[in-house]
Amino acid sequence: MGLLIVGSVGLDTVITPFDKVEDALGGSSTYISLAASYFSGPIELVGVVGTDFPKKYIQLMEDHNVNLEGLQIREGKTFRWGGKYHYDLNVRDTLFTDLNVFESFDPVIPESFRKSKYVCLGNIDPVLQMRVLEQMDDPQFVVCDTMNYWIEGMRDELLKLLQMVHVLIINDSEARLLANEPNLIKASKIIRDMGPESLIIKKGEHGAMLFSEDTIFSAPAYPMEMIYDPTGAGDSFAGGFTGHLFKTRDLSVNNLKCAVIYGSSMASFCVEQFSTKGLEELSYLKIQDRYREFLNISRIDE
Repeated sequence: MGLLIVGSVGLDTVITPFDKVEDALGGSSTYISLAASYFSGPIELVGVVGTDFPKKYIQLMEDHNVNLEGLQIREGKTFRWGGKYHYDLNVRDTLFTDLNVFESFDPVIPESFRKSKYVCLGNIDPVLQMRVLEQMDDPQFVVCDTMNYWIEGMRDELLKLLQMVHVLIINDSEARLLANEPNLIKASKIIRDMGPESLIIKKGEHGAMLFSEDTIFSAPAYPMEMIYDPTGAGDSFAGGFTGHLFKTRDLSVNNLKCAVIYGSSMASFCVEQFSTKGLEELSYLKIQDRYREFLNISRIDE
């Protein structure tokens, strides 16, 4: 049984002050899968692409031990997204969103995937996320991502979903919107009362916070001299976080803290290059080195 990942697979056009790429590999499940692939396998991906999806990207994911039995290839064009980042890379304009075959995506979980105990739900319609869980036999650990669009437009459905997940990963603005509370500490309590046992709030260049049981853990962000492309950083975080937990099979609060650092490490690799390039040629040893660098950033010698 592998780690099941469900989300979008697409082609991105990204413009930053430094460069531009067109039809680059993208999508939430893509970033999550590649990031998680360095920890343990196999990775089981469920998504949909069109007949125009480049074969080189299929090969790339297969080379990373990603099982594509659940990847639907349908007649038509692949989901495409375009965005332009400003010099402040926290500011982004969406240039276009062409859903194409993703518009009618119905996640069908292959029989061989349904016994998977660890599930990571990328940022898609909460109704589809619930549909995934309804097809699973008995998932032990479910990680979920969402966004402002679903919080505002499908709140009731999202609240039903949150009762079925163990960890919710969102950013600070999403947490405030979901809880209707500006203070993140208060917001975390409100959100955890909605269902998730643990909550991770991503704060971009200010790191990430974990709320679990009676624990609050704050992880720093990696000090980057240059960020080339923030696209996929949050999904890479989710992949590193879930990948470590899947590898260790340890869901203790202390190991959740470790998983947050691994997630932050994968996100830092992601933003160093465009598209998925920063995730394509890593090694577990290099990831361990980055993990130790994270620990050293906040360590105080007695």
